[in-house]
Amino acid sequence: MTPLPANSALDSFFLEARAKLLDLAAILDRIGRGGGAGAVAEDPRLARIREALDILADESGGRAERVQKLFSLDYEPGWKIPQPRY
Repeated sequence: MTPLPANSALDSFFLEARAKLLDLAAILDRIGRGGGAGAVAEDPRLARIREALDILADESGGRAERVQKLFSLDYEPGWKIPQPRY
């Protein structure tokens, strides 16, 4: 499969990327101005979001994979498949 030319990719996805970045900025603003914002400053979830932003700023490639791995659990060979509840 041939990758989309960079200018076509930018034309196609710019508005979608812009919207998602604005959503993320609004979420971070809500967290920052919420009551007890200082208490979540060290929350590992917020730390992962910040780490993901660093990955996005890194132009070395593989960003989607690295962000996915950041938010994924490590493989556990002994993990049992959940059984349906009846």
